[in-house]
Amino acid sequence: MAAATASFPLEMDGLVILTRQEQEYLLHAIESSLELAELRELFLWAQGQLQAVLPHRMLVCMQLGPDGDVVRAELLHAGAPAPALADALCARSEGLAHAVLRRWQREGALPLALSAGAGAEEGRLAALGIGNLLAHGSGPLPGGATFFIACDIPAGPDSRHAHFLRLLLPHLHVALLRLAAGVPVLRALSPREAQVLRWLREGKNNEEIGRILGISPLTVKNHLRRLYRALGVGNRAHAVARSAALRWPLAG
Repeated sequence: MAAATASFPLEMDGLVILTRQEQEYLLHAIESSLELAELRELFLWAQGQLQAVLPHRMLVCMQLGPDGDVVRAELLHAGAPAPALADALCARSEGLAHAVLRRWQREGALPLALSAGAGAEEGRLAALGIGNLLAHGSGPLPGGATFFIACDIPAGPDSRHAHFLRLLLPHLHVALLRLAAGVPVLRALSPREAQVLRWLREGKNNEEIGRILGISPLTVKNHLRRLYRALGVGNRAHAVARSAALRWPLAG
């Protein structure tokens, strides 16, 4: 594993010249980002077209309000992320993503590359089993700022990856704000929904949740549908990640 790095300027390797294939991949990623309207579509895009130019294992997407506070954090993961991982990354204020955002701001708002190792954020990466990350954001804007963290880039992030992230940043920014505009206002959970969410985050399937709560798998499925609508997500993995990011309380 390479040693941890601070933020690095794109100029360090001189002019980045894209190959014809890279240009095609980049154009395809940009074109396909223009139609993203739901979190599920952003997830599929991140796992598809984005991987061609910026391969990664998971992507944290953060939206900031006019005062600079994080108002939304999404974890897009190829599999179903463990609740503890989603919480450690996206939890309000104390989450690792928030610490990386603050470090990016301190170090000049340039693309920030870190590897697991010694150091505050580097040590937290190691504890979470994350090898490296590459982060960059829009900075303050009238419509709200955004910040993105790509984790576990094969062979580690370099200035070429940073160049791709910088080129894609305006499109990521617009896509996330477009998605945020359609997110419903969160409502309070019913006691039963909170119970279902608790066991969902423990990794239980519908049959197991039904046995624990003494209800049918079909009733569990109906509760999950209502949870998905409340969270603005389309599947179990996204429900787990988003509820952890929002710090929704769980039933005891």
